[in-house]
Amino acid sequence: MPTDAAREHDTPARKFRDDFDELVGEVSKVIVGYRDIIEALLTCLLCSGHALLEGVPGIGKTLLVNTLADSLSLDFSRVQFTPDLMPADVTGTSIIVADEHGVRDLRFKRGPIFANVVLADEINRATPKTQSALLEAMQESTVTVAGQSYPLSAPFIVLATQNPLEMEGTYPLPEAQMDRFFFKILFPFPGRAEIAKIIERTTQNEMPEVESVMGAERILAMRRTVREVPVAEHVGDYAIGLVLATHPELPDAAPITKKYLRYGASPRGAQALILSAKVQALLDGRFAVSREDIRAVMFMALRHRLVLNFEGEAAGLSADEIVTEIAAGFK
Repeated sequence: MPTDAAREHDTPARKFRDDFDELVGEVSKVIVGYRDIIEALLTCLLCSGHALLEGVPGIGKTLLVNTLADSLSLDFSRVQFTPDLMPADVTGTSIIVADEHGVRDLRFKRGPIFANVVLADEINRATPKTQSALLEAMQESTVTVAGQSYPLSAPFIVLATQNPLEMEGTYPLPEAQMDRFFFKILFPFPGRAEIAKIIERTTQNEMPEVESVMGAERILAMRRTVREVPVAEHVGDYAIGLVLATHPELPDAAPITKKYLRYGASPRGAQALILSAKVQALLDGRFAVSREDIRAVMFMALRHRLVLNFEGEAAGLSADEIVTEIAAGFK
């Protein structure tokens, strides 16, 4: 027999799953495959987080973000990051405006950051100075220009795409900005069947179209549902243990950490593990988080928060390989 608590949350949990699946289905009308990536993006949105999408050009990163925006009744803006882009081109700037009497006044002209869904396209093609223009907005949902702070409307999410760093004309993102991304999502190259389906959808007269199926009010309600999911103490300790094991200077560090890592994940990594695991539990029909939910999201939540040392880079290790070995040490 279900408990009273289970009965109490049964309806919102089921509604959460139904709405989540509806969004995934709408985006999948245009995007071929990548269902797990679509679900990861929606997880970021419902956890008040931001996502960094990495993959080679031409595999649908920008199309995925545009399609997601089309399925939501939210304000959307796109910023194409280039080497000559300035911070004011993102946040906005103060301009002098004259009224009908010729009186001049200094007014703030809002930049494209003032939207609910912001696509930062090819973010690592801009200089670090311009990349840093997003820092305050991503953490505090405000923008400060000339000493004046301006709030951003909720929900607010930055979905940034970047090309692999070894490609020409790219700048690595600072560690502080990387840490502000809830997930780092890697796009694999599509297989033969997926490419055939892409060609079928994009080389005919009719292109699939998505409908707007959800607005801000419902998204904020789903966010509240996520926050209500309880986390048992031993599950929370498991997430904390994973984060502590990534710090080479701490006694809880894993052997591979001490050998190959320079810096580990911040407390934001633990927050990302817990919140995204709550979404996993809801999608699985449970109103309680398990260790399996933590393991399901640990790569996306931690990979961009680990900084390899010289030995790790020389060995050609990836952050995912280190996370895998750290997790294997937990029983």
